[in-house]
Amino acid sequence: MDWYTQQQQQSALFLDDEEDADARREELEFTSSKEYIVYMVDAGADMFLPLGKEENAKSFFATVIHGVINDLKTRIISRDTDEVGVCFFNTRGKKNIQESEGVYVFSELGQTSAQLIRELDRIIENFEKDIGSGVVNCMDAKESMLYNALWVAQGMLRTGSSKNIVKRLYIFTNNDDPMENASPLVKADLRRTTIQRAQDAQDLGIGIELYPFNRPGEQFNVNIFYSAMIQVDDNDELGYMTSASNRFSDLADQMRKKMFKKRVVRKMMLTILDGLDIGLRSYAMMRSATAGTTIWLDSKTNSPLKIERSYICSDTGALLTGPSKRYHEYAGKKVLFNAEEISELKKISSVQLQLLGFKPLEYLKDYYNLRPPTFLYPDEEAISGSTCAFIALHRSMLNMKKFALAFHGGTANPLLVALVPQEEETDETGGQLQPPGMQMIYLPYADDIRPAEKYLVDVLNHPQRGEEEQIDKAVALMRKLDLKDFTVYQIQNPALQKHYAILQALALEEDELPEVKDETLPDEEGMKLPSVVSAVKDFKNAAYGESYDEEMADEAALKAKGSAASQKRKASAENASREATQYDWNELADSGKLKDLTVVELKYYLSAHNQPLSGKKEILINRILTHLGK
Repeated sequence: MDWYTQQQQQSALFLDDEEDADARREELEFTSSKEYIVYMVDAGADMFLPLGKEENAKSFFATVIHGVINDLKTRIISRDTDEVGVCFFNTRGKKNIQESEGVYVFSELGQTSAQLIRELDRIIENFEKDIGSGVVNCMDAKESMLYNALWVAQGMLRTGSSKNIVKRLYIFTNNDDPMENASPLVKADLRRTTIQRAQDAQDLGIGIELYPFNRPGEQFNVNIFYSAMIQVDDNDELGYMTSASNRFSDLADQMRKKMFKKRVVRKMMLTILDGLDIGLRSYAMMRSATAGTTIWLDSKTNSPLKIERSYICSDTGALLTGPSKRYHEYAGKKVLFNAEEISELKKISSVQLQLLGFKPLEYLKDYYNLRPPTFLYPDEEAISGSTCAFIALHRSMLNMKKFALAFHGGTANPLLVALVPQEEETDETGGQLQPPGMQMIYLPYADDIRPAEKYLVDVLNHPQRGEEEQIDKAVALMRKLDLKDFTVYQIQNPALQKHYAILQALALEEDELPEVKDETLPDEEGMKLPSVVSAVKDFKNAAYGESYDEEMADEAALKAKGSAASQKRKASAENASREATQYDWNELADSGKLKDLTVVELKYYLSAHNQPLSGKKEILINRILTHLGK
């Protein structure tokens, strides 16, 4: 294989394939700034059956509405630019632009609001009175309610360009055969037209997701109808139902968290040498979530306030309109600087990213990674040929197992960075788990690395090693406390969750704050499991002995701590008495030179004579004069 062919194959990892629809869809979701979503909820009679056997079990319909409400609450925080709509099908009443039977548009496509959430919460009790549940299909029906709903939803999602907007349609139902009451001939025709309508919507870039529910005593059979509409494999019905159940659980129980888009943080140039630059785009793959900045609003109009700053001449009182200047005194003169000159003075280097050399990967230590790295990707639009040069550099670094050392310049905080090549990883089906590119790791300064040996009490004497039995018991205990398949994404920030809960209560005019579970606290129920209790006891006996009394040990520790504190106070008083003898306090008081002493020196006298040490310097001097009788 020649070099050109290898380059072309490698380029496929970095460039979009115009013939691959899946790749285009993934790229759209990666770069899209907003989503259009329509929640299409079945309002047939079966949806109002109880979901469980409990006496106060909620209906399927109420469960779906609560799930949609929770998703909207999460979406306000995580994707506040998205637009959503809600429509019901199999209804008695109708409300839609197309005047289609059995479809009620509860909310047209628009931004999520507190008003929509409150109205959805009220519709559960008032649905039968305000809208009503209709008959699914009669024997001689000429149209399908599902077909009508798809047609209406497609019209709701018609606005907006499909190039930068992801459009989705969520269908919630517990009826696996929407044409079950139709005659065989009518049923076949309705089935064909409904499936064609769904395919037309998908051809227009609308993704359809089904959220099925099992009716009491019945298993939802996807293969009866919906498998043809949403293209489910006949052999994977069980897997699809499990996946759909998990997706609805995620929809109803999502944690409130801000989802940051993988947008380009900045564009930069990697300078290899004079005249050879590579255009790059940097992506922040991880960001810390914050509660957000405070926005001041006008008390009357509720619109955001803008801060304006004006400068007034101190001599004439006139409003200054020109650009402000600053000065620096030098040799008795004021040297003036404008904003551009100050900015230029602060600029350390005009180079954004300068390649310095290469080092073996083993030279890069784990503890160098003190902050989240930045992902780098070639930018062909900035400089033509950047992708080809980046591929060659990327492949060479992978083959030679080296990273690039570079200087990252800027107006503030210049750093040395390590450009580590990242190889593409795929799963068994060929799906991409990790994209190819480079991770830019910000290397620490020497002062940022803490030498651990400085903080050891005794560097020469190594700490005592535990016995083999103690180590075995400790390992057994750690295995019992191990969290299976744990990721940090499972734990939500309790402070942020409380902040969002307060905002939610204010926006929805709720009387009580939503309950916020602090998942950072230890699992008390898990710690009480017999296996864990036994492991803790075994480790305790191995480390301290079976006769160890924890209460007596704590009491002895408190006494030792008190004794150490008293000894420290006594040593401090003795030192103060010793230092106080170095001064002639009567002479200093008579000559008025006590004010020339430092606060520490004044406290030598007070501490030696058991006087209070609090107060400012003047108070300390007066206290000494009083004690001396001056």
